[in-house]
Amino acid sequence: MLGNAAIRELRSLKEFITLWVGQFVSLVGSGLTGFALDLWIYQQTGSVTQFALIALFNTVPPMIVAPIAGILVDRWDKRSTMIVSDFCAGLATLSIAVQIFFTDNLNVWHICAAISVISICGSFQSLASTISTVILVPERHLGRASGLIQIGESFSDLFVPALAGILILSIQLKGILLIDFATYLVSLISLLVVRFPKSQSKQILSDKTPGIKSLISDASYGWKYIKSYPGLLGLLLYFVACNFTIGIIGILLIPMLLTFTSSATAGLILTFGGIGTLVGSIIMGVWGGPKRRIYGTLGFGIILGACIVVGGLSPSVPLISAAAFGGMLCFPLIAGCSQVLLLSKVAQEVQGRVFALQGMIATSSIPLAYLVAGPLADLIFEPLLHKNGLLADSVGGIIGVGPGRGIALLFIILGIFQIFVTIYSYFNKTLRLIDSQNPGSPPCEA
Repeated sequence: MLGNAAIRELRSLKEFITLWVGQFVSLVGSGLTGFALDLWIYQQTGSVTQFALIALFNTVPPMIVAPIAGILVDRWDKRSTMIVSDFCAGLATLSIAVQIFFTDNLNVWHICAAISVISICGSFQSLASTISTVILVPERHLGRASGLIQIGESFSDLFVPALAGILILSIQLKGILLIDFATYLVSLISLLVVRFPKSQSKQILSDKTPGIKSLISDASYGWKYIKSYPGLLGLLLYFVACNFTIGIIGILLIPMLLTFTSSATAGLILTFGGIGTLVGSIIMGVWGGPKRRIYGTLGFGIILGACIVVGGLSPSVPLISAAAFGGMLCFPLIAGCSQVLLLSKVAQEVQGRVFALQGMIATSSIPLAYLVAGPLADLIFEPLLHKNGLLADSVGGIIGVGPGRGIALLFIILGIFQIFVTIYSYFNKTLRLIDSQNPGSPPCEA
C-alpha cells in the first residue's frame, strides 16, 4: 500500500507529465511555423538578407530581455507566467494568420514584429517551465524529467522540418499557422489543468520593492550569485567555450560536406545526427544520468570532442555519419546532466535570474563564432590545405588536400580544444566537486 509521500510523488509526476505534453505539442506547432515562415520568406523574396533578418529577430530580442525576464519570473507565479506567455505568443501567431487570410500577403516587418513577440514570450515560458520542473518533480527523478524534455526537443528537431515541408505543400502557410495556434490552445488547457504547490509556485523576496532601482539590483544580483559559487562560475565558463566550438562547426559543417558530396547526402548525414540526439534523449530519460552529474557533463564532453576530431579525419560519408551520430548523442546527455545540476544547486527563489543570466552569457560566444567562422575557413585554413598549401605535404598527407580539407583541419583543432577544455575543467576542483556541495542559498542581497 502506498504511503502519503508516495501518493504525493505520483501526483506531482502526473502533473509534470500533463505539463510536458502540452509544452511538447506547442513546441511542434512553433517548429512548424518557424520552418514554414523561413521557406515562405525565401521563396517570396529570394533575399538571403531578409531571410537572415527573420533569424535575427528570433534570436536577439530574447537575449536582450533575458535578465529582466529572469527577474520577473522569480517574482511571478510560474503557472500564470506560462499561461500569459502562451496566450500572447498565440495572439502573435494569429495576427500573422489573419493578415495572410485577408490580404493573401505578408509584410516582412509584420513577421519580424510577430517573431520578436513570440521569441520574447518563449523566453519567459522557457524559464518558468524549467523552474516548474524542480517544483513538480522529486529530486531523484530530475534526470529522467530532463531526459523527457530533451526527447521532446530532439523529436521536434528531427521530424518537424520534414513534416512542415509536407504540410506547406498540402495546406500551405495558412493551414500551418492555424495548426500552431491550435497547439497554443492545447498548451493553455494543460496549464489550466495542472496545479502547482501554492507555497512554491511564486517566490518573491520580501525585502524587494518594485521599481527600476529594484530591477537593476536584481539583475546585478544574478551575477553576484554565480560569482559567489565558483562551481557555477566554472560550469558557465565551460559552456561559453563549448558553445564557441559548436557555433563554428554549425556554420561550417554544410560547406565542408558539399565539397565532396551532394546536398541529399549531406541531408542524410544531418539526419543521422538528429537520430543521435533522439537516442541520447531517450537514454537520458530512461537512465537519468550518473549520480555525480558533473561526471556526465564532462565525460560526454570529452566524447563530443573525440567525435568532432573523427569527423575531420577523412571525407568519408560513413565516418562523418558515425561522428555526427555520436556527437549529437552527447548533446542531450550533457544538457540533461548540467540542467539537473543547476536545478538542484541554485536556490529556487533566484533560479529565474540565475538561469536567464547564465543562458545569456553561455550563448554569447555563439555570435562570435558565427563572425569568425568564415574568415578562419576562407583566409587561413582552406589556403593551408590547397594542393600547394603550406601544410599540403605534412598534414595533407594524413587528412587529404583540396576544397573542404582546411575546414576539416579546423574541426580537428576544435575537437582537440573541446577535449582540452573539458580535461582542464575536470581539474578545476570547485567544478569537479560541485555535486557534493550543498544547494546554494542566496548570498546577502543588501
